[in-house]
Amino acid sequence: MYLETISDDQATGRIAEIYASQRARMGFVMAASRCFTARPDLLPIYNDFIDQVRADFSLSTRDWRLITLIAAKHVPSTYCSYVYGKQLVEDFGSKEAILAVHRNFRDAGLSPRDVAMLAYAEKVARNASAITEADIGRLRRVGFTDCNIADIALCAAFRCFVARFFDAVGAGPEATFIDDDEDFRAALTVGKSY
Repeated sequence: MYLETISDDQATGRIAEIYASQRARMGFVMAASRCFTARPDLLPIYNDFIDQVRADFSLSTRDWRLITLIAAKHVPSTYCSYVYGKQLVEDFGSKEAILAVHRNFRDAGLSPRDVAMLAYAEKVARNASAITEADIGRLRRVGFTDCNIADIALCAAFRCFVARFFDAVGAGPEATFIDDDEDFRAALTVGKSY
């Protein structure tokens, strides 16, 4: 971390609560959370926002992870690619399946629904100003509601924001997210190397 942040022994109030909750859930406090304490007022805002977005997310956890993986690739964010790539192995059952999606989701055996979702997320991450009503029409034709489409856009755009912030302040992946498989790790190293 490039910036001074609030350590566990310095944490009080809401920050201490957020740290304790994350430690209970994961066994550690992620740099992705800790980095927001360089401005102490931000962590509770960030935490409440992401909790609310995820609580009301109209798609599956798998969809959240897929959208994030594709958006992270184009930021480019190695940290987010490592975290979500590793989580997706649980959803897909193999690292090879994740690497196929990461390389070219259009040719990875995904459903037309997943391909449309990821094509839209990719466009949000690369250049949202290029999105047209035709892009929305493609999503509706494969069954997405307007609420679903808003959630895809929110998930991809949110990843662009936070991933850039993480890199800018030096938040990097925890050891648990750094895969022992060198080929898998290398493929997901899209930005900074760790």
